[in-house]
Amino acid sequence: MERKLAAILAADVVGYSALMERDEAGTYERLTALRKELFEPRIADYRGRIFKLMGDGLLAEFGSVVDAVECSATLQDSLATRNAAAEDIERIEVRIGINLGEVIVDGEDRYGDGVNVSARLQQLADPGGVCVSGKVAREVDRTLPFDFESMGDQHLKNISEPIAVYRLVRTGSSPRQRHGVSIALPNKPSIAVLPFVNMSGEPEQEYFADGLVDDLITSLSKVSSLFVIARNSSFAYKGKSMDVRQIARELGVRYVLEGSVRRASNRLRITGQLIEGREATNIWADKFEGDAEDIFDLQDRMTESIVGTLEPTLRRVEIERARRKRPDSLDAYDLFLRALPHTYANTPTDNEEALRLLNEALRLDPNYACVHGYAAWGYEQRFLRGGFHPEDRIAALKHANIALAIGADDPQPLCMGAFVQATITHDYGRAINALDRALKLNSNSALAYGLSAMVHMFNESYERSCDHAFKALRLSPFDPMNYHSYLALAWVCLFTRRFEDAATYSTLGIQVNPGFSILHASLVASYANLDRLSEAQTAAARLFEVAPGWTIGQFVRMDVVQPERMEGLAAALRKAGLPE
Repeated sequence: MERKLAAILAADVVGYSALMERDEAGTYERLTALRKELFEPRIADYRGRIFKLMGDGLLAEFGSVVDAVECSATLQDSLATRNAAAEDIERIEVRIGINLGEVIVDGEDRYGDGVNVSARLQQLADPGGVCVSGKVAREVDRTLPFDFESMGDQHLKNISEPIAVYRLVRTGSSPRQRHGVSIALPNKPSIAVLPFVNMSGEPEQEYFADGLVDDLITSLSKVSSLFVIARNSSFAYKGKSMDVRQIARELGVRYVLEGSVRRASNRLRITGQLIEGREATNIWADKFEGDAEDIFDLQDRMTESIVGTLEPTLRRVEIERARRKRPDSLDAYDLFLRALPHTYANTPTDNEEALRLLNEALRLDPNYACVHGYAAWGYEQRFLRGGFHPEDRIAALKHANIALAIGADDPQPLCMGAFVQATITHDYGRAINALDRALKLNSNSALAYGLSAMVHMFNESYERSCDHAFKALRLSPFDPMNYHSYLALAWVCLFTRRFEDAATYSTLGIQVNPGFSILHASLVASYANLDRLSEAQTAAARLFEVAPGWTIGQFVRMDVVQPERMEGLAAALRKAGLPE
């Protein structure tokens, strides 16, 4: 094995994921030009050699540490000059790390701690900045006209001993002198998960904290409605004490999730808080606890709980943001967000307003899969609860088929399209296949689990229905769509003659959505089967407040379960004295 002493320079693009999301082709072209026009010639000028290229970075070796440091300063100065003359959307910043150490020579490639430390140092650098190891700072301190600002000893991932780290300070490059350049936000909710702080002082908890963040980033990345910053970018802030507003600006995100891990005896406590980056306002915070005996199982449960809570929380905040926008500035995404509260309410009046907003969104973006999914649901509700007009059935199936076709890799349109197909065509096998795919794409989707619970209830696979309903409620206990899970549980209990439980689940569903008439009818049927007719009549009065003119005939005509099941519900409703 051949070894040699070398200075290794690692460079990485700041906010690469956000740049690619905003303009993939343009970013690729600018990065290619930057490498050809700046990095390759400058590194060669200082007698260096690039030995590895990554999509958003590179590694280079130098025979002289002085050459490596001078090259890094020249690169950052040249890049700052290019950025000064560029439009905001075209600016590219990099972080650079330099280490001096032994490397393993493998042909043209280089390996070992000498390389790994430089990559970790790069992650600690500020955008447009350079971080060096203590070895590098000592070697060049009296040779080059630069100052070095100590960052203290840093524990770098997969490096056993702490490393003394210094920040190279040029005019205008100190964090106290420079201001972060804002990156334009993507056109959907964007979030960065920062490394969680280990409050225990135990090294093994550091690995647990990093692993938890890795899992969170991976799970959130499966939520197609979110833009999630890649791990390498967010971990560049590990160990740094920075204003969350600056981090949000530098990464180009609207939201930042941060947290901590603490161990006490055999218990682990994880705290997390979600922060809106522009104003640094806290919009959600919670803590999660568990036994540390099975640390991997605990990590999985923590990830599930946090992801399940974050998705609906972000959705609520995004809806409020869209509501505050001027009507003349709304795009398809904003119109979709404005429609969501009306779809959640699921009353005839709200449904009409939802369809108006959804159709306006489709006028602006005809290929918006999620909007097709919710439009399918709106027309399905209008068909089943608004007179059974054939044109509504046709529209529901049209939008459902489009959602399933163009949203095949997106859990939201998949599960919405599948649910509408199930209720209108009764092709439960096809619907369950689509719902299973949605859950494979995002195993933490409360919406997919809730609608799957409904379809499995229609299909009389009651055990699976209950499992999925409870999973949805556990994932997202305050989700406005949870009334589906409660309705599935209520009807499973009605069909299996557990009428007390059916009344409980119907009541819980009404608390989530007081305007959903089917839940009120379920409560009436539950009380009637329990021979508690006074309570059934009270529930019936609330039903007529929500749906004046409601009849058993209209209810039965929905035909969403087997005829004998619907007839059993109808018999209980007649027992309570409801009109035919």
